[in-house]
Amino acid sequence: MRKSLVNICGAVLIIAIYVSHFGTVRYAYEVQSVRLFPSAERAFAYGERYFNAKNETDYNISRAEYFFGKTADIDVTTPYLFHELARIAFLKGDFEVAMALINSQIELMGDSAPNSYYIRALIEGYKGDYAASARDYKYFLQFHPTNWAAVNDYAWVLLKAGNAREASEATARALEWFPTNPWLLNTNATALFEVQDYTGALASAQKASSEVAKISEKDWLRAYPGNDPKTASEGVVAFKQAIQNNVHSITLALHSFEVQ
Repeated sequence: MRKSLVNICGAVLIIAIYVSHFGTVRYAYEVQSVRLFPSAERAFAYGERYFNAKNETDYNISRAEYFFGKTADIDVTTPYLFHELARIAFLKGDFEVAMALINSQIELMGDSAPNSYYIRALIEGYKGDYAASARDYKYFLQFHPTNWAAVNDYAWVLLKAGNAREASEATARALEWFPTNPWLLNTNATALFEVQDYTGALASAQKASSEVAKISEKDWLRAYPGNDPKTASEGVVAFKQAIQNNVHSITLALHSFEVQ
């Protein structure tokens, strides 16, 4: 049995080395291809593949940024180019660069690419400009009113801005469409806790706890499509722990409130 296990591990190691080598060779080929035969469409396609969190083997933010940069060198008017560059700058924590890029994207495409308002709202939220962020989320939701992630992020900045009541109402509406979504349930619980509706908060938090147990790494990557897939496992664990902590805190608050 021990020998068999070693053989299996060896086979896995060989496969891993082969995949890594193949990826490096392919990247070198793609770099040369774009240099020798410049094509904005091809360079952008390469960048998109390396920026796809659903493909753990290919995901590489540095390679994606390289090919998007080459796209800009060839044709700076390529649709969604600044959008993708802004997303990368945001993930790297370069918020000022990300803001400049996404503003350029919006100037070029405006309402024909409403997802860019979502990205700008996200950047503004992380910069602490919650009022501007809320406006952009609200504007994006005019185009995609049932986008649960946007509603959840909108509620997040409302909470940051001290508008817990509005956050609870926004998440409550979204829960009519997505009643088992643990992100919405957790944010709704937080908002209700802030307005001292501890009974309602506990109900949402407990349901979030039940639903988050079903979340897989694939679900996590669908919720955060630009993030490194290697962090999915840690993200799921942290999310589950955060919800359990909320259940505990809300339970204590409810008991304290009832004793008074």
